[in-house]
Amino acid sequence: MDQKKRLLHLNLFLTSMGHHEAAWRHPSSDVESALDFRYFQEIVQKAEAAKLDSIFLADRYSVSKKAVRYGELGGGGLEPVTLLSALSVVTKKIGLIATLSTSFNEPYNVARRFSSLDHLSKGRAGWNVITSGTDEEARNFNLEQIPAHEDRYKRAKEFVEVTKKLWDSWEEGALVKDKSSGIYAENNKVHEINHKGKYYSVKGPLNSARSPQGHPVIVQAGSSTNGIDFAAQFAEVIFTAQQSLEDAQVFYQTLKSRALKYGRSAEEVIILPGICPIIGETEEEAKEKEAKLHELTNPEYSLLQLSNRIGIDLTSYPLNGPLPELPEMKEVKGHQSRTKLIRDLANKEQLTIRQLLIRLAGGRGHFTIAGTPNQIADELELWFKNGAADGFNIMPQLMSEGFDDFIQLVIPELQRRGLFRNEYTSDTLRGNLGLSVPGEKTKVLN
Repeated sequence: MDQKKRLLHLNLFLTSMGHHEAAWRHPSSDVESALDFRYFQEIVQKAEAAKLDSIFLADRYSVSKKAVRYGELGGGGLEPVTLLSALSVVTKKIGLIATLSTSFNEPYNVARRFSSLDHLSKGRAGWNVITSGTDEEARNFNLEQIPAHEDRYKRAKEFVEVTKKLWDSWEEGALVKDKSSGIYAENNKVHEINHKGKYYSVKGPLNSARSPQGHPVIVQAGSSTNGIDFAAQFAEVIFTAQQSLEDAQVFYQTLKSRALKYGRSAEEVIILPGICPIIGETEEEAKEKEAKLHELTNPEYSLLQLSNRIGIDLTSYPLNGPLPELPEMKEVKGHQSRTKLIRDLANKEQLTIRQLLIRLAGGRGHFTIAGTPNQIADELELWFKNGAADGFNIMPQLMSEGFDDFIQLVIPELQRRGLFRNEYTSDTLRGNLGLSVPGEKTKVLN
């Protein structure tokens, strides 16, 4: 790829108040707007005006009765596909990526939802594939506990394969809509998939015609051994959490190399580490903003959050003591890659549990940075030009002020350096990401 023409891809990780766990308590945060569509519309239209590639909505399938007291629903809790469908009407270019779990859905429903979103948005839909990872979520779906990590990924693999078959069950041009002949669709271009596997039996075809992108863009965020293998085989965009340039370089090289083993090119896999910025006119001002956010945290809530992430109840451990020894990662049923990141961070920096809670407050393990616009741009450029990232998942610690700071101060600096676009080059998410349209003339082989 021509290095001179290579540009950053930037996604906004959308949450109503911000990614710092105490963002909802900040004086500038309008908590009453957390369920107000007009508020999200304003944010996303700003993102589109700044020419970001996409926005992304995470999701989880449970809420803690204890944690909700301190702000677990401070981000609003809106269902992603519902919100993005509404946002598709008030935007034109920006990609819309929603999270849906393979552990608590069926391929047919997911294929139909994302095909619908792709049609409504005229080719801007993306699916962030997750397997979920907690027993609390499982118990909301007729299960006593979450299946083992490896089993969830085996199920997810077949789930995505079936979903892609359903998207391909309609060939390009199957809809003719010929009033004179009375032929609405060429039924020889519509195919049953007749899938019978270990986890799913699906006849097809999908009851939604082929969507503008052929397949909505597939996104994935796992960085465990299973997650990396899954991403290398299926994902076109990968969200990842890395704490240093060196760690990001290792992940970048590992995933690109693994993709090659599946017959894919490195350019087909776009890697976007998360970055959680706080921006000030000076570094001191940015650090002061960050410190004031930290002051709003509640240790009891932070401890509940950390316990949920690593799957170990930490409430009986002293806050001023070290993180207890964690099990081997292969024994962790939940979020293996994030648990490893947290363990490694605590060990490397010799953090007490209290100190670790503060380190995680701004981004849950994603890279946090407080500095000037130039310092933020320097860090993004460093990672981008040194084999650590194809772009970034932007996660403002404080949405009310921080996102405006990023698009008004950092993006112009990136554009000045020739690192980011000034205009969209396509009407579709695939087009703006530089991804091909899969199987434009695909015919399913039963």
